[in-house]
Amino acid sequence: MKITVRAAAEADLAGLLGLYGELNPDDAPLSQSAADAVWAAISRQQGRTVLVAEADGALAGTADCIVMPNLTRGGRAILFVENVVVAGRFQRRGVGRRLMESAVRLGESAGCYKVQLLAADDEYVHRFYAACGFTAAAQGFRRYVE
Repeated sequence: MKITVRAAAEADLAGLLGLYGELNPDDAPLSQSAADAVWAAISRQQGRTVLVAEADGALAGTADCIVMPNLTRGGRAILFVENVVVAGRFQRRGVGRRLMESAVRLGESAGCYKVQLLAADDEYVHRFYAACGFTAAAQGFRRYVE
């Protein structure tokens, strides 16, 4: 299976929404107009790249990456990765690893000093990120807002 990773384009929106439906199956789907508006905002955001992995002619996975400028570490930025998902039928076939390799290369090309993400509290997910070269280095906190 050949896996290609590239920046997402507007034409990928329906496929992205399908992948996000697998990531968060309890979320109500966005209307087309809402999805279009969010995609337009993402597309305009400087330093933002939504990566997509293609395999067997389908969108197999995605990772949302954003470079955050930083006043520490000699002014080197941080790359944050969110919403990583691989379609169920493509899991354990190298898609996630290729996405993470591409995210790290994106961070390197942007001069980032680190690539950072939060992972679900799931041993399989933790082993996956460790196998991709990531280290559990901090405890994450979050607060959801209404």
